[in-house]
Amino acid sequence: MKSLMSLWSRLAEESASLCHTSANRDINTVSVRIEHEGLSFLTITLPSLGKATQKWLDQGEAGIHPSFLVERGGSLPRFLGGFFNRVFDRRSGLLLDEPCIASIQAIRQLTLMFSKMQLECSPARQTAAVRNYIKCEQEVRLFDSNVKESDLLDFREMSNMLFGNVFTQVDRDIYYGRVIPRHGPGSTADGLSGNGKFNQAVWTNRLQAVFPAGENLIPNWRFNLELEKVTYLEPGQEQPVKVTLVPKTLKTPRVIAMEPTCMQYMQQAVLHCFLRHFDKDDFLSKVIGFDDQAPNQEFARCGSIDNRTATLDMSDASDRISNQLVKTMVHQWPHFSAAVDATRSRRAIMPDGSIQRLAKYASMGSALCFPIESMVFLTLIYLGIQKSLNRPLCRQDILNFVDSVRVYGDDLIVPVDHVTPIVQSLEHFGARVGLDKSFWTGKFRESCGREYFNGHDVSIVHVRQALPARRKDVTGVISTVSLRNQLYMLGYWRTCDWLDGYIMKILKYFPYIHSSSPVLGRITFLPYLTEELDPYLHSPIVRGYVVEAKPPLDHLEGSGALLKCLLKLDNGATLRGKVPWHHPDTLEEQFSSKLWAKPPMVLSEHLERSGRPKSIGIKLRWRSPF
Repeated sequence: MKSLMSLWSRLAEESASLCHTSANRDINTVSVRIEHEGLSFLTITLPSLGKATQKWLDQGEAGIHPSFLVERGGSLPRFLGGFFNRVFDRRSGLLLDEPCIASIQAIRQLTLMFSKMQLECSPARQTAAVRNYIKCEQEVRLFDSNVKESDLLDFREMSNMLFGNVFTQVDRDIYYGRVIPRHGPGSTADGLSGNGKFNQAVWTNRLQAVFPAGENLIPNWRFNLELEKVTYLEPGQEQPVKVTLVPKTLKTPRVIAMEPTCMQYMQQAVLHCFLRHFDKDDFLSKVIGFDDQAPNQEFARCGSIDNRTATLDMSDASDRISNQLVKTMVHQWPHFSAAVDATRSRRAIMPDGSIQRLAKYASMGSALCFPIESMVFLTLIYLGIQKSLNRPLCRQDILNFVDSVRVYGDDLIVPVDHVTPIVQSLEHFGARVGLDKSFWTGKFRESCGREYFNGHDVSIVHVRQALPARRKDVTGVISTVSLRNQLYMLGYWRTCDWLDGYIMKILKYFPYIHSSSPVLGRITFLPYLTEELDPYLHSPIVRGYVVEAKPPLDHLEGSGALLKCLLKLDNGATLRGKVPWHHPDTLEEQFSSKLWAKPPMVLSEHLERSGRPKSIGIKLRWRSPF
């Protein structure tokens, strides 16, 4: 707690210097409130002020926050008042004609920096998250019972216009058996290990009707005797998805659902078949994103300038997508529809052991959850536009909105002129728009982790982990080094000097490096110092700590080993007959791939080790500084 308070104080002092104000009283306030309220002040109370400030920027007027006193004779919070006075008028609270961009970023940085610390919530908050999951399920059932047939018909016609060409090609591939399964990197409900997944011996009758086990569980028909070991489950015997909680913030955990291995296996097959045709569609690739957030971020930046586009954020996005809507969307393609239904789990086992029958299509954890929800949201956006224009849309109308509509999961870009009917359309079909994180009135926009005000990037750096006290806290060390380097890139150099001193008490070697170096070091715009020359390459090298992590031992042989060798991910499509190269999985969101010091494991190792590393370490090595 003391180190986090010191970090906040350093940032406050440097931000005040950059904005030509003072933060002494703010530092005292934070110190006193942390003493009385604890970590929750940094991770819950301060972020609530930051989120309120974002809405004030969007609405053009500051309001009253219940957790902070207002200035006497004014309408702005007394806390961070020096910064607020450079953004809003002190008396009226109205947004200034030319607010200080540096002060906007400072307010956001000082209030939101601890909002995404990955800490375990209290049992009460975990219970509340599970209750909300069940509540979403009940609301989906209520939607299913109240939805009109005419609404479903409109939804079907719009989705056919948007996705008909791609769905037809996917339907054909499934009919001819041109889909190849693969295992995902995540954990499964039945707890099989990475290589153990290739020896799975459980299949469902629903899968068997669409994806026969003989075509997917064995390398070829010479191994048909292996099928005698397979257990086929009736729908009532299928293993439910396992609902589990993972750390997200101190306010609320993230609720995910681990799929059974056989389901995840064939979900990946359908997903990659879909993506193969999706990438070739000129229209869909412009309005839906699955692996590139940059277009959404650029739309948000432009929208903050010209006010043509709004940014919408969905609450409990995947948990509110009705399976009835998904069935309506794919109804006209029988083989694709059967595949989508067969790979969907129908029940969930809750943390308390109770079984919940699912009306939603799928929770986070299903390989098809992200693309399905994206397609549903895109359909609802165009239904909202159609309602706004009060006439049926044709293909040309849809193409005309390519420059103002974009979907990336639950991050939506929509035209401001039609935003109200779009919000109504989304909520009419069971979705819920997070109005506190949606912006379209003023000059503030946010999408896919980037925030803009009037074209200026006011994005911030988040603290993900507590500052480490020793080198054995590898996760904390890596996160803190990443935090230091992100703050350096934003120009908080005095704070970086303090962090450098803190880190160097833990890491004996902390060299200056370029951003592409695998070494845990200090990114700098200045020339880095060369310590030695590589004896073979004669290129500069420095001494520093490098992240090392090995997948756990997981021996695989026999038909399962052959099957793994024949399933190879190649340019987004799974093909048989290629050598499988195994890339280590990323450890945390903030761990960049540049931290991996070793190349991918080759054929000689992947049958002995597989899965996500159970532990990570840092080793002292000589490596390139760039």
